[in-house]
Amino acid sequence: MPSVQRLTGDRLHLQHGPIDVVLRAWGPPDAVTLAEAAAVARFQTVLDELVVELPSLRRAADPATPPRGTIARAMHAACLPHAARGVFVTPMAAVAGAVADALLAAMQDAAPGLTRAFVNDGGDIAVLPGAGLDIGLAASPQPGTGFDGALHLRAADGIGGVATSGRHGRSFSLGIADAVTVLAATAAAADVAATLIANAVDVASPAIARRPAYGLDPDSDLGARLVTTEVGALTTNEIDAALETGAAFAESCFRAGLIRAAALRLRGQLRLAGAGFPQLTESQP
Repeated sequence: MPSVQRLTGDRLHLQHGPIDVVLRAWGPPDAVTLAEAAAVARFQTVLDELVVELPSLRRAADPATPPRGTIARAMHAACLPHAARGVFVTPMAAVAGAVADALLAAMQDAAPGLTRAFVNDGGDIAVLPGAGLDIGLAASPQPGTGFDGALHLRAADGIGGVATSGRHGRSFSLGIADAVTVLAATAAAADVAATLIANAVDVASPAIARRPAYGLDPDSDLGARLVTTEVGALTTNEIDAALETGAAFAESCFRAGLIRAAALRLRGQLRLAGAGFPQLTESQP
């Protein structure tokens, strides 16, 4: 059963199976109450909607076979532009972002008077467009690592989605990025792009260990594709080459209008792509 818990800082925690969401709304008290109630109501059916269509959502995105559910269709739509460019991608690459978008949309519909809002689904964040927000950045999501940077979104930036992917995240990665953070028009668009850019941060090296995805998870949508399981010591040239390959792919996503910007991180090195990150700061060692 879905659970709802009030957290400190006027945040709401929603959890059901693997879906783990933290959200917050700002505005008149009545509007905030309506928005939270709408998010809770929408959340009740999310997991069941997705489970029904899991087999098709784990197959490569194909314009000829769109899914039925609202969130599933949003996942599919976010992946199609990448599939059209010849990139293998399944709608599951956009699941967390699409869920965040759906909950934020429910909040906006119920309470147009909100001044700010975010929905954070495991690090993939839907943001109320036109509202500023500060977001912590971490190269690794492991407990105790803390934030190593911050992103300061401004109302004028018009960003609707922020997502981070990499080999330390919840999903398998084909690449070796510690973290790739993407800004886009929606959380679903940012989610899939972050996944694919993180996959592109790669280099041939004996220090990298890989295994077929199905050997780690028989249900993985990546099947027999080799996913990264360990990255040992890399040379400076290997780090640079991996980041440059990823940045080139990110720039192609930007030119295609699929993202606003991307920040790629590997072993303490950073590459930026796209229109530039608004107000990006890094913590100093």
